[in-house]
Amino acid sequence: MSEAVIGFGSNLGEKNANLLRALQAVSRLPGVQVTGISSIYESSPVEAPGAQEDYHNMCVKVDVSMSPMALLGACLGIEAALGRVRAARNAARVIDLDLLLYEGVKSESFELSLPHPRLLQRAFVLLPLKELYPSGRAPGIFFEPYIKEVDGSGVRKLEQRIAME
Repeated sequence: MSEAVIGFGSNLGEKNANLLRALQAVSRLPGVQVTGISSIYESSPVEAPGAQEDYHNMCVKVDVSMSPMALLGACLGIEAALGRVRAARNAARVIDLDLLLYEGVKSESFELSLPHPRLLQRAFVLLPLKELYPSGRAPGIFFEPYIKEVDGSGVRKLEQRIAME
């Protein structure tokens, strides 16, 4: 088993319900075990076309026996099943699942870049990631110094948490 981290985001409809449905779907994938769930963070849209509602974001740590490409494919399938429509880059979305990290894998391809190429630039990713990895070290990346460098002013931790039932 390898350790991986998936970033979850939603800014359409019942955001927390969308996150929960996606989490339940990920937890049902064969060869995937959820081992950590961050708090939910609300953030302003980044590089978004048009007016959009704020996002609810969280990070989920999993142990996984499938390959990174298979996990990515499963995440894309979950997005489609939950109603994600890819109309434009950074458009509002019911659910967004980003494979952020995969233990022992570095990749730069058209299909998959690991670690996620904007991970170190996004407070809405770094803050929940810090909950999962308090040392500031996750598989293949030391992210602690970047937390102080990113603008976290548009990101706030919400009281609600999503838990596996």
